Amino acid sequence: MDKIGEIEIRVVGTLGNNQLSPENYDIKQIAAILQNVEDLLYPTNKKDRPIITYDLQEGSVRHIFKTSIQAVIGFSAILTQVETNKSIDFLELKTALALENIQDLARQKDYEFQIKTSLKEDYELTINPSTRFFRTENMWVVAEFYFYGILRDAGGKSKANIHLDTQDHGYLSIETGEAFLKEREENLLYKRYGVRASGMQNLETGEVDTKSLKLLELIDYEPKFDPTYLNTLIQKAKRSWDKINPDEWLVDLRGEYEA
Repeated sequence: MDKIGEIEIRVVGTLGNNQLSPENYDIKQIAAILQNVEDLLYPTNKKDRPIITYDLQEGSVRHIFKTSIQAVIGFSAILTQVETNKSIDFLELKTALALENIQDLARQKDYEFQIKTSLKEDYELTINPSTRFFRTENMWVVAEFYFYGILRDAGGKSKANIHLDTQDHGYLSIETGEAFLKEREENLLYKRYGVRASGMQNLETGEVDTKSLKLLELIDYEPKFDPTYLNTLIQKAKRSWDKINPDEWLVDLRGEYEA
């Protein structure tokens, strides 16, 4: 069985004249925390993530989450970096948004959130109405991207979209518009495609906001690897280099500059 670690988010505050406790802590507040924890721990490729279990305990209000020790180790490092830098700009977008949401809750409800892990029980990140864990403004610009993967689903009730299963970026939902899907006569599902899409990208980190992606072009993509053809090219290249001295070639290339 995989080793398990623990993350605690303790909420300190009042409801009227009473201190917060599990008995007076509204289910909406519980849901708000639950909605953000997955992004804190697993901001990318949620499809294959380990299980996260949950418990609500006394001591003001203590949200207890248990999951893979590897995720807890990574999250512990994030807490240290956030506290050291007093910034969330360097984080994965979804992780930064989750902490930003908790910061918003702290200000709206006048709560203090104390976040720690089982690895460093004496260390915690504190978020309260006086802290400012918000992303820097104007760091995101519209950019174009290419993604490659298998199209697993298409449709959507409120927004028409396609779901692309990629190796590098996980499971992507890309908005298409209803007209695009209506115009396609062939079955798109379970085929490999390239997708050209627009979306928001962080200028400093290069991170892509995957929730902002909109389809620009769907490209038929069937990559083929032909080892025979590759070996033929290699042999041709070898013959071209038979009479070339590599040391002399490098000198010519560098302009007789010696490193």
